[in-house]
Amino acid sequence: MAETFRLILAQLNPTVGDIAGNVEAARAAHGRGAQAGADMVALPEMFATGYQTTDLGRKPAFVADAIGRIEALAEVTADGPALGIGGPYLEGTKLYNAYYILDGGRVSAVVRKQMLPNDSVFDEERIYAHGEPQGPVAVRGWRIGLPICEDAWHPGPAETFEESGAELLFVPNGSPYHRAKHERRMNHMVARVIETGLPLAYLNMIGGQDDQVFDGTSFVLNPGGRLAVLMPPFEAVEQVVEFERGPEGVRCVTEDRITLPDDYALDYRAMVESVRDYFAKTGFKKALLGLSGGVDSALTAAIAADALGPANVRCVMLPSEYTSEHSLEDAEACAKALACRYDYVPIDGPRAAVTEALAPLFEGTEPGLTEENIQSRLRGLLLMALSNKFGEMLLTTGNKSEVAVGYATIYGDMSGGYNPLKDLYKTRVFETCRWRNANHDPAWMKGRAGEVIPVRIIDKPPSAELREDQKDEDSLPPYEVLDDILERLIEGEQSVGDCVAAGHDLETAKRVEHLLYLAEYKRFQSAPGTRLTTRAFWLDRRYPIVNRWRSA
Repeated sequence: MAETFRLILAQLNPTVGDIAGNVEAARAAHGRGAQAGADMVALPEMFATGYQTTDLGRKPAFVADAIGRIEALAEVTADGPALGIGGPYLEGTKLYNAYYILDGGRVSAVVRKQMLPNDSVFDEERIYAHGEPQGPVAVRGWRIGLPICEDAWHPGPAETFEESGAELLFVPNGSPYHRAKHERRMNHMVARVIETGLPLAYLNMIGGQDDQVFDGTSFVLNPGGRLAVLMPPFEAVEQVVEFERGPEGVRCVTEDRITLPDDYALDYRAMVESVRDYFAKTGFKKALLGLSGGVDSALTAAIAADALGPANVRCVMLPSEYTSEHSLEDAEACAKALACRYDYVPIDGPRAAVTEALAPLFEGTEPGLTEENIQSRLRGLLLMALSNKFGEMLLTTGNKSEVAVGYATIYGDMSGGYNPLKDLYKTRVFETCRWRNANHDPAWMKGRAGEVIPVRIIDKPPSAELREDQKDEDSLPPYEVLDDILERLIEGEQSVGDCVAAGHDLETAKRVEHLLYLAEYKRFQSAPGTRLTTRAFWLDRRYPIVNRWRSA
């Protein structure tokens, strides 16, 4: 019996629905593993289908296709190391989120996921059946306990594997990013290691899928909870990890640890990778956006340039008579700093035509919000026309503060196919702009280094510029106040009373809560965007559109 076990953790990027492509990526990884002398090559949870499949995973033809391709993969990987891959498994009428061990030309073992997450972005109870407790699988003379993702967040499955003779734990994951997620994962995995006394290898996928982005950040822990290996976030990596049997049990003898970046770096990387993969996986190659001279559109342009390359980003300024001279200058300066295409399309003519068309119906009324929103809707119309004409996906640029309170025009500046800032509060937008100006990594940023967002854009008071001398604070509390109230109401699920107890004005808190609930219908129709927190709008936070309840 071999006293060492060489495992390759393949931290790779699957595409939902591209079963053939995902299986081919697994076959290629197996080939590289054979050259490296591996005993086993491991891929993440549900790698064969991509993750999450949502209701696509319930379609019988989809399930049959995935299972058939996994079984065929076993045949073509008969020589060389064992191969672990996640995929659906059908037993009678029960469908499981499962993990396959392929060895010697056949499926040698199938492990079924026991604990099905059914909160935040997960709805696995809708799709899969719960697996029964299982013992370890045998791979090349080693006994491996295989808790799948959520299984390892609970003590029961790991303890069962340890009690039935497992020598090490391997955890395949489809665990999406949110801020501070790594610490939560690490705390749970250290607990499993302490409870069982076994080393643990944690493998996560990378890549964007709709609003979610998977960050990898895979790792290995030794008994006692000591970190042996930490793999880089968001990068495709195949890490060789060696385990040895010794007098004190099994230990990982590989030492390879990166230093994890801070939250601003990780959030920015998540937004870049989510845009890059959303475009790549939907077939789009170029982006466009309205560049207003404000901070949100500037940051969106920087993210797009870093994701796709400046040559693939079109920035369009659509001024009205209320657009200030400094906004015109700032927008052009930002586009030049980013090296993106810059187009100038005034909306005076279309606005005059709409005003004339509506004049008989609006006669006797005072101009107001309706006329302001016509400007925004004309910009949305013109940007969508460019998108249709040139096949460029329109990025929308609203931040979480605006999306939360509805400070955006539906069918206007909310138009677009993707919104990277959707889960980023305005106060963090400012800091993220400063972070990007000070940081550049050519390994994953395709944009230019240096000050790509002019400082004047960051420092000036935010304004929609839809009327004379307009400022955001004419309609909203200062963003420092607004964002703190919103974080309490959304992330904290607190009440207005809680906000007042924290020092906020009662009427201000009540108004923000009212705007939050009132804007639900807008969010229901809004573009998907990068998930950065545990309360992102869409799957994390599901509220009724019609809702008269307000907290005291």
